[in-house]
Order: sequence, then C-alpha cells, then structure tokens
Amino acid sequence: MATFISVPLKKTSEVDLLKPLSKFITSAYPAGEEQAEYLRAVDELNKLRKSALGRPLDKHESSLEILLRYYDQLCAVEPKFPFPEVMLCLTFTWKDAFDKGSLFGGSMASGAFAHIKDTVLSSLNHEPTMDISPETVGTLSQIMLSQAQEVFVLKATADKMKDAIIAKLANQAADFYGDAFKQCQLKENLPKEVLPVLAAKHCMMQANAELHQSAVANQKKRFGEEIARLQHATELVKTVASRYDEYVNIKDLSDKISRALTAAKKDNDFIYHDRVPEVKDLEHIGKAALVKSTAIQVPLSQKFTDLFEKMVPMQVQQSLSIASSRKADLVNRLVGKLREATNLCNGVLASLNLPAALEDLSGDSVPQSILEKSRAVVQQGGLHSIEQLIKDLPELLQRNREILDESLKMLDDEETTDNELRAKFSQRWNRTPSGDLYKPLRAEGSNFRNVLDKAVQADQVVRERYNTHCEMIALLCKPESELCAAIPSANPANTLQGSEVVNVLKAQLQQLDEVKRNREVLEEEIKAVTFDMTTKFLTALAQDGAINEEALSTTELDTRYGAHTQRVKQNLCAQDDLLAQVQTSHQEFATLKQSNAEANNREEVLKKLASAHDSYVEISSNLKEGTKFYNDLTEILLRFQNKCSDIVFARKTERDELLKELQQSIAREPSAPSFNVPAYQSNTSSPAAGGPTPAPRTVFVSVHQAPPPAQGPPYPTYQGYPGFCQMPVAYNPYVYGYNMPFMAYQGQGQAGYPGAPPAQQPYPYPQQPPQQQPFYPQQ
Repeated sequence: MATFISVPLKKTSEVDLLKPLSKFITSAYPAGEEQAEYLRAVDELNKLRKSALGRPLDKHESSLEILLRYYDQLCAVEPKFPFPEVMLCLTFTWKDAFDKGSLFGGSMASGAFAHIKDTVLSSLNHEPTMDISPETVGTLSQIMLSQAQEVFVLKATADKMKDAIIAKLANQAADFYGDAFKQCQLKENLPKEVLPVLAAKHCMMQANAELHQSAVANQKKRFGEEIARLQHATELVKTVASRYDEYVNIKDLSDKISRALTAAKKDNDFIYHDRVPEVKDLEHIGKAALVKSTAIQVPLSQKFTDLFEKMVPMQVQQSLSIASSRKADLVNRLVGKLREATNLCNGVLASLNLPAALEDLSGDSVPQSILEKSRAVVQQGGLHSIEQLIKDLPELLQRNREILDESLKMLDDEETTDNELRAKFSQRWNRTPSGDLYKPLRAEGSNFRNVLDKAVQADQVVRERYNTHCEMIALLCKPESELCAAIPSANPANTLQGSEVVNVLKAQLQQLDEVKRNREVLEEEIKAVTFDMTTKFLTALAQDGAINEEALSTTELDTRYGAHTQRVKQNLCAQDDLLAQVQTSHQEFATLKQSNAEANNREEVLKKLASAHDSYVEISSNLKEGTKFYNDLTEILLRFQNKCSDIVFARKTERDELLKELQQSIAREPSAPSFNVPAYQSNTSSPAAGGPTPAPRTVFVSVHQAPPPAQGPPYPTYQGYPGFCQMPVAYNPYVYGYNMPFMAYQGQGQAGYPGAPPAQQPYPYPQQPPQQQPFYPQQ
C-alpha cells in the first residue's frame, strides 16, 4: 500500500460561543421572534462546534461531513458577526498541528493549503502558528499536489493504460516531489519523517517512469535503451532501499524492475546484442501534469444549511447603523430649527410683554395669559419638580462616571499584567499586545468621557438659567390673589379698548399662534417618518460586492424628508414676517399707551412672569431630557463594561493557557548545556592492564556480577591493590559527595553462590596506598 503524508488535525481550546454571540444578538435585535430565532441558531452553532472539535473524529466520511458543515457555517456566519472587533470578545486558540504525532495515515487536497496561504492568513490579527505560516502551507500545498499526481500514476497503472502515458505521469510526479523536497529542506518545524519520505517518493516515481519508458523502448525494438533505463531504475530503488526503507515499501517495485532487467539482459545477450547506452545519453521522458491546486468553493458540504440565513451580513448591519445615524442627524437638525424658532418667538413676545399688554388695559387685574401660564406651571409640578430633577442629576452623573472608570480600570490592570509578562518572557510572549487590542475600546471610552464632560457643562447652563428665573417661577406658583398683589397696579388705559392698533396686534398674535401650532404638527410628522434600507443595501451588496452607503442613504433621505424640509423653511419664513409686523404694530401701541412709572413697573413684572413661564417649560424639558440621557447612557455604559469584562476574561484565559505552555516548555529545557561524559563512567569493562587505577568515590557491585569464588584469597586483587573487588564500578559524586565512600554488595545472598558473602553486607573499604594520588582533588 502506498504511503501518503497527511497533516494531523489542529487542536484547539474550548470556546463558548453561546454567551458572546447571544449578547450581541440581544443588543442588536429587539425582543421578538426574530431575536429568538437567532438565539436558537447560536445554540445550534455551539453544538456544531463541539461536535466538530470537541471529540475525537474517526476516519470516516461522516466525520469529514461534520468538519465541512462547521467550516461552511463559519464562512456563512463570519460576515454577519463582528468577529475581528473587540465587540464579541472571542478568542480562538489553535495549537501547532506538528507539535505531536506523525504525518502519516491519510490524505489532503492541495487547494486547502493554498486557500490558507492566500486568504486565511491575511485575516489573522496575530502571528500564525508555524504549521500555517506562509512558507509551511506553501510547502504542504506542493506535497499534496505531488501526492495527487501520484494517485493518477497508481490509477493509470491499475487501469493498464499505455506505458508511455504512465511514464509521463510518473515523471511529472517525480518532478513535483523533487520541488517539495527542496522546499522542505529549510523547514525545521515539519516532522522528521517528511523529508525522507519525499526523497524516497522522488526516486520511486523516477524509477517508475524509467520502468514504463523501458517498456516503450522494448516496443520500439530499442533493447539497449530498455536495459539502460532498467539499470537506472535499479540504482534508484537501491538508493531508496538503503536509505529510506523504514519509511516506504520498495520491495514490490524493486522486484518488478529486477525481473524486467533480468529478462531484458537475457534476451539482449542471446538474441539482439544491442549496445547499451549511457543514462546521460537517453532521451528525456516527457511529463504530463493532471493536477493543480483548485480553489476552495463554499459550501463544501452538500448538506449545508445556513443557521443564520435570515440575518443580514455585518456589512449591511454597519451600513444600516450609519444610515440610522444620518437619519437621526437630519431629524434633529429639522426639529432643532423648529424649536429654536419657537424659543425666538417666545422671547420676542416676552420682551414686548405680549399678549399680556393687550389684556392689561385695566391696570389692576392679572392678565388672562399670565393666569394661564401660572396654572400651567402649577400643573407641571412647580418649583419642587425642577428642584428634584436638578438634585438627581449629580447622582446620575456620578453613577455613570463610576461605571466608566471601573471599565477602563479593568483594561488598565490587564494591560499592565500583559506588559509585565511580555517584559519577562520577551519573544516567547507571542500574543497580540493588550495595548493594541484595546485601542477601539479606549477610543470608545474616551468618547464617553467627552460626552459626560459636555453633559456637565450643559447641566451648569440649566442651573444658571434656573437661578435667574426661580424667583418669578415661584411667583407663578402662588394663588391668583397673591399673584395679583405681587404685580404693581397702574392707571387704567381704557381709552385703548377697541382701538385699531389693539385689534391688529391681536390678529397678528393669533397668526403667530397658528404658525406655532403648525410647527408642532410638523415636528411630529418629521419624527414619525420610518423606512428600511435593508433591501437596498442587500441589493447593492449582491450586485456590486460593496455598499455605497452615503449615496444610497442621501438619496433616500432626500426622498423621504424633502417635502418636510421645504415646509420647515416656509414655516420659519412666515414667522419672521409676522414677528416683524408685530414689532411694528407694538411700537404704535406703545406710543398710544399712556406711559408712567407705575405702568412701566407693572409691565416689567409682567414681562418677567411671561419669561419665567417660558424658561420653566424649557428648563423642565431640558432636565427631563438630561435625566433620560443619563439613564440611557447608564445602559450603554453597562454594555461597555460587560464588553470590557468579557474581553479581559478572555485575555486572562488566554494568558493562563500561554503561561501553562511556557512553564511546560521551560520545564522541558535542559538546565545546563550538554557535556561529555568521562570515558570511565561509560565503560563498564575492566580497565586495561597498565598503571594503577585510583579508587572511585562511590562504588556499587553489579547485580549481574557473580561474587568471588570460595577458594583462594577472601577478596581478589584488583589492579595490584589487595582487597578490591574485580567488578564494574560507578562514580556518583552528585549523590554522595567526594568524601563519602560506600561499597555495597547487591547480589542475591548465598543462593547458588558457594562461599559468597551474605546479601547486603558491605565490603571493607581498602586503604589506598600512600603514593596514590586521589582521582579528584579533595574539596
């Protein structure tokens, strides 16, 4: 059976897809059937990953189908979730496939490695493991291409195709294997079996090509060429047998070539007598490549069904988010213009004491408009309502600051730890620096900080305005009798009752009220406009492969809000015209109206009361908006805090795994450089005759050495020193030290050894002759 090289499956750590993906879905999609469907899909995806990677896979098509389905689902889901960003806080850890195990036992497709090299590596945000580095996957791609060509050689041989065709196929396979061998020579990370297998396959395919080309020569009556090619093939298989026999099976091919060579020589010697040419003089065998690296086409599984089929791609989601922001900006701009116009109108009328001046012709009662404003302030809660809102703002602000500070502190602490470990382990700490990874989060946090600072400034403006008008607002909250008493009285101006200028002013004020009512209706209409850009973005993505969000959104906004924008302009122009007319009429009214100090004082108070009402409405609205802003920001900051917490937890998990691997790696490293063992420690035979050998510091009698015989001296003479046992010795200075001699007999007692000393009895340590110098200097 042919030997093929395969790459073992990469090992990964367990990753929980359920929590981060579910968080993203619940934050990106409103509660309902759509959200529930996506959450169920996330659960199925998590189960699919565990089936594909969480258990051993047998060598069966069903196991391959699980992997293909998981890969197809990843390809389909990648554009729909923000995997490259920190939003999901997912870290996928893969180990080098070549760390353990062998390359043998299966086959792969070459295009898969080309796909990794050309497509996958560009998407990584960290350094790849050595098994998928560009150089390694390029080499693996060439290996798979070579093996694919070999399969065609085997198939052509089994189908008994023409020898000329098989020779060309085999020669091309030998060429492919030669290229793969050259690339592998510089790859130290590949298993040691790869290089000899490729070298053997190169020779075997070349021998196969020579074998079949010799048959072609025989058919053409070129018997000398036939023998030359078979001799060359014989040399090739001999090389394989002598160098790579443990990696490949060469016997069948060798026997086949040997039989063919024997027969060819016999026929040529007895019949043809054709001259055998030199190998270098033979014609080159042609080549026929039937394989090439094919691109990966998704889906790979015929049974694949996208679990998130209804979810739009992430590019569309991002475009929708930007489009939504454009819409919000336009709405805020239009509504802001309308509200500014209303404030301007109220301010002008208050400065003219209108309409109170028209209602106060008697000079001794509270004008009806002031009474209405008073009732409106009381109904909205008066001073107590505003004071409570103002009191709540600092607490809401502080809560948001604490959430933001705690979120950023988590990032700071983890980044500090990462920097310390990087400084400690240097290049071994080969993961993305936390500082680089946290840049988007820190930018987001900085933006939140700026938002809070601006909110503080806005809060201060509201407080100052409240302090300016609180006295008049408090007066508006009084009963009518107290309010009337607080307003100075003046001489009656009954002569103006029914005058033309008064009637004109009243008519103009009614027109202004109508303009303001139209403005309120227009504001509600602008807020009520809704539309969905999903279909347009999906169509653009399908047709062009990209989305020109700005052009599409601008066109749609012009269509939806063009008429409203025009009506806003018309409304503002109408108000400007009316205010100009009111100011002209008021000048005539002021001229006709009897003026004195009392009247001026009364009019000034009425102006302040009217202005206090308008300020109360605006301050109350601002405070309510501020309260809502802080509460909404709290939810956003809590999501930001969760995001920070998730990524910090993921980084800690990754850090712990990397630390564990580094500790294991350090433990496997030798504690000292290699050194040469002294010859006397490795040589267990008796020392050669010659000069005396000094006694070792520690000796043990070998358990395989028989004790001395009973006859003769109690202990044989060893190298001229009486009393030394003639047995192998071992020196162990690291255990016992230089000055702790100890000799022990480790035999099996007296059984079978007549005259042997009792088991475990120490031999007496002999005295060393005075002239003998110690082998090691005494410490």
